[in-house]
Amino acid sequence: MTKLVVSLLTIIFSLQLAAQNIDTLRKELNQIIASKNATIGVSIKAIEDKDTLNINGKLNAPLMSVFKFHIALTTLHLVDKGKLSLSQKVFIKKEDLHKNTWSPIRDEYPNGNMYLTLDQLLRYTVSHSDNNGCDILLQVIGGAETVQNFIDNLGIKDFIIKLNEQDMRIWKNLYVNTTTPIATTELLEKFYKGKVLKKNTTKYLYRLMVETSRGITWMKAGLPEGTELAHRTGISDINEQNLRGAMNDVGIFKLPNGKHVILSIYLKNITEEREDTEKIIADITKATWKYFTQKTHSIEN
Repeated sequence: MTKLVVSLLTIIFSLQLAAQNIDTLRKELNQIIASKNATIGVSIKAIEDKDTLNINGKLNAPLMSVFKFHIALTTLHLVDKGKLSLSQKVFIKKEDLHKNTWSPIRDEYPNGNMYLTLDQLLRYTVSHSDNNGCDILLQVIGGAETVQNFIDNLGIKDFIIKLNEQDMRIWKNLYVNTTTPIATTELLEKFYKGKVLKKNTTKYLYRLMVETSRGITWMKAGLPEGTELAHRTGISDINEQNLRGAMNDVGIFKLPNGKHVILSIYLKNITEEREDTEKIIADITKATWKYFTQKTHSIEN
């Protein structure tokens, strides 16, 4: 048998193994999802190897605080263009620090009427999911329309943003800002590959997402301790019927071989308990990690 034939057979075997494994992952994820009281959409893409898997990938899902990623992208694009600066100061009025919402800024500066730099606002908003900080950022950049236009111009479809965090305190408004798992994965890939922001601002935002302090028991819980994960979470409250509108976690994790996987998970109209819902996200993440690490091991051997 010639070396060429051996090489071709090796390639064919590797492709067959990869297809079999991705089908195994799909079955495992479907088993995780099947019995859950929620509508679930998942989109996965290996950035370097280009493996993809979508389950209900076009689910029209409420964004919730995931949209803080889109807002940060838009803000940093304006920084790249010289229209804003990370060091510029933004005056925070006391009336901007709404009560009954998640806001580390308000907790630290309850009286307001002080300045934060744009860098500080981004850190509060992206890394710590501050709802007041998010709405202040939106004011700085010109509102939701500015974000919509920017994401549209990137060629990302299935994305709508009209309302801020304060607006979304009304239940029916939870379903206004929407996107899909596939659209999120596409945007995360563009961002990671430097097709959205300049090199320095890309690294800056990626680091803020790695430093995310929210959702520790969600996607992060499905990964080995110490795994690099750049992500953004989003969650709604529950209504009088114990229905949770959404719980989401989207991000990029780093494999032991240095490659990266995008994972976008959206849950909609949930009647599971919160801990059980968090475990769904963790279990999906764990299965995805297992597939890509085992695949890498098989190829190397």
